[in-house]
Amino acid sequence: METHPDIVDMRHRHEMAERATSTPQGQATGTLAFLTGIYLAASPWITGFNNLSTLAVTNLLTGIAYALLMSGGFGRAYERTHSMAWGACVLGVWTIIAPWVVSGNVATTKTIVNNVVTGVIALALALAASAAARAAESSEGGRGRSAAFMPGR
Repeated sequence: METHPDIVDMRHRHEMAERATSTPQGQATGTLAFLTGIYLAASPWITGFNNLSTLAVTNLLTGIAYALLMSGGFGRAYERTHSMAWGACVLGVWTIIAPWVVSGNVATTKTIVNNVVTGVIALALALAASAAARAAESSEGGRGRSAAFMPGR
């Protein structure tokens, strides 16, 4: 059973995800991204635009979603880790454009500066996480699913 191609492939994918997140850079990226999500969720009350309820709720939900995606709690396989990083990129872009998109007149100087700066940081960290996952895959070279089925193995 230990040499079954599906078991070997699953073990390989798990090791790849583990390598991407166990480096100091990967851990720093994950921690900074988690803190960015927590800040985004609390930012309406930190920067003082909690009276703009549509943007406050948007930032709260987006920040919680971003923190959960980037904390790595759900990404124990490479495909999920890589996909979650791209999902977090979308949340970073949404954070940037949210002051102009959500209903109501919420595009004030405070909200725009807060969301654009936080969104750019969130996007950069998500791209870094995606690059780390991609680097872990490429460092493997030819060891992928096809290698598990090669004759002579």
